[in-house]
Amino acid sequence: MPKIDRTHDVTKQSWEKSANGHSDFPLQNLPLCVFSRNGGAPRSGVAIGDMILDLVALSEFGFLRGTPGHVVAQAARAPLNDFLAEGPEIRQRLREILFDFLVDGAMPRLGLLVPQSDVTLHLPLAVADFTDFFAGINHALNVGRMLRPDQPLMPNYKYLPVAYQGRASTVRPSGARLLRPHGQRKPGKETVPSFGPSRNLDFELELGIWLGTGSQIGQRVKVGEAAEHIAGYCLLNDWSARDIQGWEATPLGPFLGKSFLTTVSPYLITPEALAPFMVAQPARAEGDPAPLDYLLDARDQTEGAVSITLEAQLLTPTMVEAKMEPHVLSRTSSLAMYWTAAQLIAHQASNGCELSTGDLLGTGTLSGPVPESAGSLLELSRGGREPVALSSGETRRFLEDGDTVLLRAWAEREGFARIGFGPCVGTVEPG
Repeated sequence: MPKIDRTHDVTKQSWEKSANGHSDFPLQNLPLCVFSRNGGAPRSGVAIGDMILDLVALSEFGFLRGTPGHVVAQAARAPLNDFLAEGPEIRQRLREILFDFLVDGAMPRLGLLVPQSDVTLHLPLAVADFTDFFAGINHALNVGRMLRPDQPLMPNYKYLPVAYQGRASTVRPSGARLLRPHGQRKPGKETVPSFGPSRNLDFELELGIWLGTGSQIGQRVKVGEAAEHIAGYCLLNDWSARDIQGWEATPLGPFLGKSFLTTVSPYLITPEALAPFMVAQPARAEGDPAPLDYLLDARDQTEGAVSITLEAQLLTPTMVEAKMEPHVLSRTSSLAMYWTAAQLIAHQASNGCELSTGDLLGTGTLSGPVPESAGSLLELSRGGREPVALSSGETRRFLEDGDTVLLRAWAEREGFARIGFGPCVGTVEPG
């Protein structure tokens, strides 16, 4: 588990003034990213305030020598797979080096900082595989009540982290084009399916977990060691065509209704940055079974959850024309996870499945316990039966062409700097 150290000192500020008091990227965050400028090759960097510290330039200009220079040179290679595969120790060392370099009192280094507004952001890692879990118990209950009122949760839900294998080839960074998918749809009122654009397009408010170190095929990962495999976190929107999904999902689960696009925020928020926000896993409800031994570790239960606030906003074309602020659809918490991140990893590898650097795990929709904290329109509109009223006077059952969904997340705790994840955005285009 990462530890709180001097890099979390809230009294420290940066010579990059935009970082001081920044809601997402203060000195105490230092998320990794991959960016390009003016059509150039992707380069690795670190977000600091409104800027990006170019790690390639920092390495080439020779401001850091010896071990610090060597560490930065390793991190300067994009994408970040090779660097993150080396494990948490070198990642922690990089954080310390960059913190010291950026802290107030050092002279600003001209030519090393690039405005975030001037760059194109890419995925921080090349995606090896994508697994989407179903760890948000409130979401599972909400959807289950619509489909199976007498048995909202399937019998296995509280015994194992349920998941489906997603499609890595359609994972894209924030801002990627979202074309309305086509597929077979069969509403209950129709006797046979038809093929066409999805009429029930939805978002899902999730966290993503990037893996750094992998495992060998046949090797199981102990839950007490699983957190060491985590390279960082991001926001994740597992866009869902509910009408396509509802028709195709029986008996083998999600397929074309989810594989058309998955959007992630492009900044990798490291476990080290989140150390002040690690907390105990919420207690299970009375009568719930204890996790089986391979999913249970005392330290993971006492400090293996992370407390993050997540928010989903909707901006319609009407709002844009009227210059209105986005409508907040939902605000929820990562503590809605029934399983910790380490438990997800341990379960995925429990059959000997090989884990790889660049594996991306989705938590599943992290709905809260009250209606306004639901993380999807499927829940907010009660399956489309109760349209959501927006601040513009419009309503939405599901997403319409031109709608923009904005996901945001942040972690805060008294005595520490607030850190954020940056935006995860997608706008619906006609398919």
